[in-house]
Amino acid sequence: MTTYHVTTYRRFALGLTVVAVPLALALLGPLFAGDPGPRAVSFTLGGDHWLGTDFVGRDVWHQVLLGGRTVVLTALAATALAYLVAVPVALVSALTRVRRLEELLMRPLDVLLAVPSLLLILLVASVFSPGAAGLALLVALVNVPDAARIVRAAAGEAAARPAVEALRMQGESWWRIAVGYVGRSALRTLAADAGIRLTGVLYLVSTAAFLGVGVAPDAADWAVMVDRNRTGLMVQPWAVVVPALLIVALTMGTNLLFDAAFAPRVVPRVAPPEVPRGGVGRLRPRWGWSRRSPRPQGGALRKGGRQP
Repeated sequence: MTTYHVTTYRRFALGLTVVAVPLALALLGPLFAGDPGPRAVSFTLGGDHWLGTDFVGRDVWHQVLLGGRTVVLTALAATALAYLVAVPVALVSALTRVRRLEELLMRPLDVLLAVPSLLLILLVASVFSPGAAGLALLVALVNVPDAARIVRAAAGEAAARPAVEALRMQGESWWRIAVGYVGRSALRTLAADAGIRLTGVLYLVSTAAFLGVGVAPDAADWAVMVDRNRTGLMVQPWAVVVPALLIVALTMGTNLLFDAAFAPRVVPRVAPPEVPRGGVGRLRPRWGWSRRSPRPQGGALRKGGRQP
């Protein structure tokens, strides 16, 4: 195993270790949360609450166990919805021969791409007041343009190959060409982009929830916990530090995991054979003679190697 493969394996193991804790708490935490118990004094430490209480006297550990599922499921749903729209648009745009159709599909996405994502989410949320499902739709909407452009670039490169034209001449259907060849060729690019996009979506969902979009003010959500408990940070830091660290670990671990999983495969170079110390000697020219070649009898050689 080369040094490159050892480094990649370590990065993958590190990413898996970092993401395992918040992911396990998010998916399995509600199963072990149990009864929250009676409320106590706000921002207290010790006693029956080993992580203390939050701003309304609820147990912080109980809120941590309940608060991750919304973040993870919303981020996964938003990422899946974004690709569900972006991939068909990109494939149609890459394979169409009608210039107007390509412009009709891609130019509105370019306009949407020019608007800051968080600003657009806040503007729409101020009018419609979405819930968790609405937040997933909004985050998916702002991620469609960028995802479509990346998939369009990979699919366009595959669609320009002679194999696609050969498939068309053989009478293959558009669906078979788009999914069976062009889509498969762009699959690696799509998978590599999915890891980066999921990290960005997690950040965007957490930021929106921190600003009060998509969740109730007293909901059990990691981002909401950071927002609501920051006023008592100096008194009870665990109510802010623990959910904040879990969000950071979730985003960093996801990034490391996908980065190592889809790192380019490098073929180790084979060292060239060593040259003898005395050299390999001179090569004889195509005509004439060298110092190491015997001088011909009867005079010098003419050009072309013939004797006079």
